[in-house]
Amino acid sequence: MQLSDLAIRRPVLASMVSVALVLFGFLGFRELSVREFPDVDAPIVSVSTTLRGANPRVMESAVTDVLEEELATLEGLKTMTSNSSEQSSNITLEFNLDREIESAAQDVRDKVSRMRGRLPEEVEEPVVSKQDADARPIMFLSLTSDNHDLLQLTEMADQIVKTRLQTIPGVGRADIRGERRFAMRVWLSASELAARGITVQDVMAAIRSRNVEVPAGRIESARREFTVRSMGELKTPEEFADLVVSAVGNQTIRLRDLGTVELGPENDRSAFRFNGRPAVGVSIQRQSKANIVDIADAVRAAVPEIQSQLPEGVTIETGYDQSIYVKRSIKEAEETLVLAAILVVIIIFLFLRNVRATIIPGLAIPTSIVGTFAIMAALNFSINNLTLLALILAIGIVVDDAIIVLENAYRHQEELGKPPEQAAIDGTREIGFAVIATTISLIAVFTPLAFLKGATGRLFNEFGIAVAGAVAISGLVALTLTPMLCARILRVKHIGPLPEPTGQWNLRTLVTTTEIYAYQALERGFNGLANSYSRALGATLRHRGAVLAGFVLVSALAILTFRSLKREFVPPEDRGSFQLSILAPEGSTLAYTDQYQRQAERLLLDMPEIEGFNSMVAMRGPVNSGFIFTRLTDWSVRERTAQDLIQALQPELQKIP
Repeated sequence: MQLSDLAIRRPVLASMVSVALVLFGFLGFRELSVREFPDVDAPIVSVSTTLRGANPRVMESAVTDVLEEELATLEGLKTMTSNSSEQSSNITLEFNLDREIESAAQDVRDKVSRMRGRLPEEVEEPVVSKQDADARPIMFLSLTSDNHDLLQLTEMADQIVKTRLQTIPGVGRADIRGERRFAMRVWLSASELAARGITVQDVMAAIRSRNVEVPAGRIESARREFTVRSMGELKTPEEFADLVVSAVGNQTIRLRDLGTVELGPENDRSAFRFNGRPAVGVSIQRQSKANIVDIADAVRAAVPEIQSQLPEGVTIETGYDQSIYVKRSIKEAEETLVLAAILVVIIIFLFLRNVRATIIPGLAIPTSIVGTFAIMAALNFSINNLTLLALILAIGIVVDDAIIVLENAYRHQEELGKPPEQAAIDGTREIGFAVIATTISLIAVFTPLAFLKGATGRLFNEFGIAVAGAVAISGLVALTLTPMLCARILRVKHIGPLPEPTGQWNLRTLVTTTEIYAYQALERGFNGLANSYSRALGATLRHRGAVLAGFVLVSALAILTFRSLKREFVPPEDRGSFQLSILAPEGSTLAYTDQYQRQAERLLLDMPEIEGFNSMVAMRGPVNSGFIFTRLTDWSVRERTAQDLIQALQPELQKIP
């Protein structure tokens, strides 16, 4: 017994198979993450190391070269680049695309740990981080205030904002940018140090040895015992100033004798601003495969709650939101998907002119498309522009098999006079092998996309599998659900002549008359189209030489046009944002770089299309670097695109001295 025969004779089974496909598809859809494109980023791992007070030459010889020597032996390493600047060393390792980033990062950590003993004792612990798409911030929140300084804003960002954001499902981590942590700042006098024969290292050693709280044991009595606390940590500037640095004979040298001590920021060698105002930022990263749109919606919903917990005069605003463009592009693709399905159903109806016949292939569309989500979820794919494009393309394909089965079953009813069930059985048997062959052929066309190498292969992997999966499900639907529906609801409908006018009109007469007129009009149109095609085909056969010459000419023009087209990986789009990267000459101070960046900020403030921007100087980079992340107004309220704004901005930036 063929599969189609079983489906026709067991309609409940056929229905349950389709319902199961849709059900598993919905369950898979709920598990799919949302992103702009598939993950095509190369596995990149960075190693950042800090050595306070070291110049670029010392950083290169004492840190960078030592680490590079060991890291160069890593398996699958494609390129290794390094940058040594004041107090900072950064090594970027790019691995082959087939290398798993988690495994690569772990190997890097092992190598760095092995070389830790060869690094200077004063060097801070090297930081190994993955630079994949999921590790990039998807949102920036900015805290500003006119009556609170950055030290206070940092405390609020850490205790209130960051704590709340990390409870949101899908948030991987929240980092504070532009932070100013409270610390004791010691300003030493070079002349006082020289006069007393004391070095900076002596002062640092004294602070480390005396500013410590060590275990002090316990005191026991007959009935009670007490835990003893040494209270060795220094808390106030006065306590630090009284710290003894050196004692020789009767001469005691305290820290106050060598300089001044004050409470201030731990690090002021960076700057963060929101719309030109000093601010503290909070960057939000998502967990791997988490839904970026859901996270952003949850963060925006939590902002009013966070705002209510902040002191009066403190404002929290969104400076950058990647989900806005992702949501817009996905929404447009979803609307196109729905519109394509509607247009396909309308076209089917215009050709079949039978509501029941239209329903049958129409059901193949949602069953095949929704069922594909189950395959995507099983393969850990995501909802992105390319997978949605694949489903849009598949809409026109998945109905083909159903239409073939429907047309043959209808022919057996109309021309051979068979009852619906027998017509469905015989009609499907006749073309069942053709349906299978067509399905396999289409799968064979799209599946090889999954085996392409390089970034292109990773980009189109999900596209090819999504189309192939939809086609495979459509073939199953064409051999189960479609013949079952043909046997149950498909009936030959004969359009008779117009009813004789009786002078009385009712709804049924009106519908029948309208249907007949529409059928006749469409029939005349299709007959005219068939006649035109017949005449064109005849003319083509009579002038074979001219047709072949035209074919060769058009093919040559197509090849020349193709060779002249520009090539790019992804076309430029108005993403509703753009970024500025600023790099001052090597050796530039923070003040010099910040002055240049402030001039760029003033240019942005004069552009009405820019709704907000985050400006960062020396943020997790050398002091001669800066970035500005802009957020544009909605696409509907501005005429200039992001590309237009960039072109208008570039000449003005070049004028900055």
